[in-house]
Amino acid sequence: MRVADERDVEALAALRRAWLEERAGARVDDPGFEAAFAQWWRTEQPRRTFWLAEVGSDRAGWTPIGSINVVEIVSMPRPGSRGGRVGQVGNAFVLAGFADRGVPRALLEAAVDHAGERRYRRLMLAPTAGSASFYRRAGFAPAGETLLVLDPFAAPDPG
Repeated sequence: MRVADERDVEALAALRRAWLEERAGARVDDPGFEAAFAQWWRTEQPRRTFWLAEVGSDRAGWTPIGSINVVEIVSMPRPGSRGGRVGQVGNAFVLAGFADRGVPRALLEAAVDHAGERRYRRLMLAPTAGSASFYRRAGFAPAGETLLVLDPFAAPDPG
């Protein structure tokens, strides 16, 4: 497990593709995806930290098997408070063949340790239905009903 850098963009894009294809159960034809991912990486890199889990040995080389990232959000200062920082965990993924080998927990521990080092006021995430119990076991708790989302493409509520 290590912090990813520019040399890992191709591996991270491959993991992102594998994430979707595992869920879709089929190959997704998108020849421009890797270039779009690399551009996204360059845009997001200043405010995100990525970790990459790998298996292998120095002689055989390393194979990426999972990743996670934390985006840093800096709160606006206000009179009487200089704000602070929070982190949002995102894009956690481990190849299915390694999901029961402690890799997800190791990736999450790296993100939690990072949050402590950066002195974040909190670490947030939006789990999928299938991952919520994993995060609860790791100490995350529901944050209440304070988050509202606007989907500009959704049909308006007639009520």
